[in-house]
Amino acid sequence: MRGIQLSLNQTQKLRLQRALEQLESLSSKANSNASVTIADTIPVNYEDGVLKGHGTSELDGEVVATMCGVVERVNKLVYVRALRARYKPEIGDIIVGRVIEVAPKRWRLEINFSQDAVLMLSSMNLPDGIQRRRTAVDELNMRSIFEENDVICAEVRGFQHDGSLHLQARSQKYGKLERGQLLTVPPYLVKRRKQHFHNLEQYGIDLILGCNGFIWVGEHIEAKDPMVEDQVNKSEQQNTKSSKNFTRLEEQEQTYTPPETRQNICRTANAVRVLSTLGFNITVEVITETVELSSSLNLDIHEMLGSEFCVLVAEREAERRRLLTKKKG
Repeated sequence: MRGIQLSLNQTQKLRLQRALEQLESLSSKANSNASVTIADTIPVNYEDGVLKGHGTSELDGEVVATMCGVVERVNKLVYVRALRARYKPEIGDIIVGRVIEVAPKRWRLEINFSQDAVLMLSSMNLPDGIQRRRTAVDELNMRSIFEENDVICAEVRGFQHDGSLHLQARSQKYGKLERGQLLTVPPYLVKRRKQHFHNLEQYGIDLILGCNGFIWVGEHIEAKDPMVEDQVNKSEQQNTKSSKNFTRLEEQEQTYTPPETRQNICRTANAVRVLSTLGFNITVEVITETVELSSSLNLDIHEMLGSEFCVLVAEREAERRRLLTKKKG
């Protein structure tokens, strides 16, 4: 129950404690061989020429853990991965960040890391979609692309020789995020998976789970193909007079988010907040289940942040994992 700030009555406290204890027992059974605490012995085969990595040490001829976590093995390297840790960028990570400075030929972003990240002008697609060298005019127009406080989705490109973290946004799925909410959760709750972009069609929203603990919940926007746009623009230029009114109506539609979609965004965002408060791993499956649970109980959006719903989510997750463990057994 560490870190949970809920006003629970006595019955709710007992129910929540019982659910969390059940979850802890199930996770300890699943990771009984991998989980270690300080001074636990890590079984290794010395004939393989073991390399002792982070979180390990040698004591009386045995490899022991110097921190709590999960034992990981990569070829001959043995190390302990902390269960709760700060975000450590890896090449290829999908991250969500906020622009804090527009500098010469680059944007500086806050990404929930020990230092700011850098997105170079040359590392992103230009609005016209044409691949070309960046000119002085492009540099002058940088604020028309991204400005301070804009929320951006990008990919980790790597560390440069000066130690700075560089990003890239060379795909249509990356770029500026609008009409939604940015949520911050502990990075260790978001596991690296094959897919971090999710389109929840039933709610008409997009969900981006940033590896850095920044989560975006916003209105679904179709990715546009520049080649198709060019063809459309050419055909529209032939009939400019009749298309002016249509363009104005289209712009109005683009800046308007229907009330139902706004409610879905807020409901999904509150589901993420509840899961973060309980310390559960945040995946699209668990988020969807939490949203469906709130809808089935006919709860208002603000009621999702109440004590009773948090307890219900914990009890449901404990039951789900129990049934999953039973099936595997």
